[in-house]
Amino acid sequence: MSLKNKLRLLITGGSSYLGQHLTPQATAVYDTLYTYFQHDPLNSGQRERLDLRDETAVLRLITDFRPDVIIHTAGSNRGADMAAVIRLGTRHITQAAQQVNARLIHLSSDVVFRGDAPPYAETAVPSPINAYGRAKTDAEAIVQSYPHHVIIRTSLIYGLDVMDHGTAWMAQALRAGQPVTLFTNQIRNPVWVETLSQACLELVDHPFTGVLHVAGRQVMSRADFGLRLLDYWDIRERDTLFMGPTGAGEWPLNCELDLRLATAVLRTPLPGVDEVLAGFPLR
Repeated sequence: MSLKNKLRLLITGGSSYLGQHLTPQATAVYDTLYTYFQHDPLNSGQRERLDLRDETAVLRLITDFRPDVIIHTAGSNRGADMAAVIRLGTRHITQAAQQVNARLIHLSSDVVFRGDAPPYAETAVPSPINAYGRAKTDAEAIVQSYPHHVIIRTSLIYGLDVMDHGTAWMAQALRAGQPVTLFTNQIRNPVWVETLSQACLELVDHPFTGVLHVAGRQVMSRADFGLRLLDYWDIRERDTLFMGPTGAGEWPLNCELDLRLATAVLRTPLPGVDEVLAGFPLR
């Protein structure tokens, strides 16, 4: 199939951890353009710098490229502009998607839930308890105003070829002798970045619309998850590593996702952390 006959795919946030894994896989199949904001670790293929807060720039890029599908991974979970990037960025992407009638696949988070009534199915009403969760909840509502959408709620993303940001932070702090606390009372469904990338690409031309929970089927504490990855990456400095509960109200405690719908809809398997690690030798 020639490039001009390929489905056109736009990925926002190609520089994100998910984007760095998703974009090369997408480029092998689709006519793919990705965006970045500050840094571009991929530095290859069709790419454009884009500030999602700039409505005019977003509309111009999308009406010029005219994607058939947009996978919206870009966002922020820190900094003064977090809410603006998430809310305004999603609004601008959604409005532009409507202009070109593109299918919109939007990445959301399990922290839209309070964490006191797991497991959470797709029909559960979001009830966030922190600023990040509230921003992601508002973004979901924006996307849901456009019928041709999929909202993927997912969990902690990790990989085994490139260290994820959370593990990299832990490794750097431990090697510097700084304290790191792994929370024993936060429960999540960590997801392998290859699983999430494959699910996103499967949904590109899938008839499914609506909300879908895509994560690993193994439910575990942040502490157990963190220890698994420190072991895998052979981070032996543990003198300043502590285990304990998180403070009340800072983050939801148990965000276990009900994966029955995703299991029925997708061909992509949803392995848990131990199942994924079993296929890879320790570093």
